[in-house]
Amino acid sequence: MDETTKTTVLRQAAVNNAAWCDAVCRAHGLAPGYDGERLWFSTRRTPPMYPDAVTLGPAVSAGSVVRGVDIASPGCSVKDSFADLDLAGDGFEVLFEAQWIHRPAGAPLPEAEAAGPAWSEVADAEELAAWEAAFDDHGGDRLFRPALLRDGIVFLAGRAEGRIVAGAVASTGGGVVGVSNLFGAAWAGVLGAVSDRWPELDVVGYEHGEDLEAAVRAGFTAIGPLRVWLLAR
Repeated sequence: MDETTKTTVLRQAAVNNAAWCDAVCRAHGLAPGYDGERLWFSTRRTPPMYPDAVTLGPAVSAGSVVRGVDIASPGCSVKDSFADLDLAGDGFEVLFEAQWIHRPAGAPLPEAEAAGPAWSEVADAEELAAWEAAFDDHGGDRLFRPALLRDGIVFLAGRAEGRIVAGAVASTGGGVVGVSNLFGAAWAGVLGAVSDRWPELDVVGYEHGEDLEAAVRAGFTAIGPLRVWLLAR
């Protein structure tokens, strides 16, 4: 992949991720917005594990990011999609670093286990609650609201013996399919389901550590770094 193509795909991945964050926030009654093609942001605190801002291209200024978010209350975070922000002077610390990953449309699918789970889409609010309990049974308010069950967003569930044992979210935006919230060592099944539904679209996401290694084994390529910053107070 040449540098021009890589920059284009990185922008697509960032836009896709921002669209997913936007959907989660709106399902919680928030009203985030965009600063042109540079930045997605929410002026009110976003749900747990979701950033208050996502940069959509390189060379976005730290000042424009900080002006758009709530830095007066705890928990503010920023997804620095091109790993080129310096928010330390504004009281932020790097929470983690990761790599954007990319898999071209039509690439050979990884071989699924013969005895692997059967895959289907979550159809209603009851199934969504069961999916979230399998993903992370935190016992609090549900993060994923039924309003997310709409066109362009699919909760994929891998089932074995009547239970959800694996899953992921697939969402369109930016001209690609973004895969997030993967659990249950599920790349083979998830990519098969995504290919069935959107065979013409590249697949993107981001991972780090052992999860990045698993994605590479499933046919992804790491294409560029990102950082997540957290307000240190």
